[in-house]
Amino acid sequence: MIILMAGLPATGKSTLARALAARCQGVVLDKDEIRSVLFPPAYVEYSTAQDDFCQSLMLETAAYLLARHPNLPVFVDGRTFSRSYQIQNALAAASRMSTPVRIIECVCAEDCARRRLEASRATHLAQNRDFDLYKKLQAEFEPIPEPKLVVNTDERLEDCVAAALAYLTAEIP
Repeated sequence: MIILMAGLPATGKSTLARALAARCQGVVLDKDEIRSVLFPPAYVEYSTAQDDFCQSLMLETAAYLLARHPNLPVFVDGRTFSRSYQIQNALAAASRMSTPVRIIECVCAEDCARRRLEASRATHLAQNRDFDLYKKLQAEFEPIPEPKLVVNTDERLEDCVAAALAYLTAEIP
């Protein structure tokens, strides 16, 4: 199964993905980690083209893993999935793999996101990750019409994990 972690920066996608992966013996493929390994600092662009490239590699990696471990939960993280084509590309890849997809959209209060962004500014791999980026992406965010679980990460992590695990294990028609 592929699980797309959607949501604006600092809404808790990575924290939730890592907690879920630990609970269900899954793996997290993180765009920011992949970018940092592939591109020397002078060539990191934070462009749509580079993001799309990294996402395509994440989906290829998911295909590789799922071909060998069909029941492995693969969390695709580090992308907001704020544009419909990003979701459609991931759905098409999952269809080619004949694997189910679940979408978890993380949300939180804006002031919480701002605090998280400020707290992680010096340590996060993506150096463009700030409140200006949050606001820009918020203004451009296209609603996700596909079935999804919306998780408010202002809630306790344990509650978010429980809700997400219930969603991931439920039969979806």
